[in-house]
Amino acid sequence: MAHHTRIKVRGYHLDLFGHVNNARYLEFLEEARWNQFEDEGNLALFLESGLALVVVNINIDYRHPATMGDQLLVETGVQSIGKRSAVIHQRVLLEGSDTVVAEADVTFVVFDAKQNKAVALEGPLQEQLQKMMAQPA
Repeated sequence: MAHHTRIKVRGYHLDLFGHVNNARYLEFLEEARWNQFEDEGNLALFLESGLALVVVNINIDYRHPATMGDQLLVETGVQSIGKRSAVIHQRVLLEGSDTVVAEADVTFVVFDAKQNKAVALEGPLQEQLQKMMAQPA
């Protein structure tokens, strides 16, 4: 994976069973995607372009419960780039171990609000996403 984000599990992340609620993983994954764009210096490019990366599909596999105080490591990297969409693959691990807590593929399109439609993924945006491609393990 190309980028790492650390998240500590807090009490407000938990459900009645004492583990992280499934909906919270969407927030963890989003936080990690924003961190990657910020850390790699290309967030300004996306914001200035007038385009938005709009999530159109998320597939999550929950593999192991996370509980209060756990340190999570979210690995994030662009997996594939198409003509109008791309897929980011993310893994949530218990930090310091090989235990996979959750794994997700997030598909997004490039959306132009002025045209009110998805547009081609090309030029500087495509170049930046290529730099964010996950490296093979």
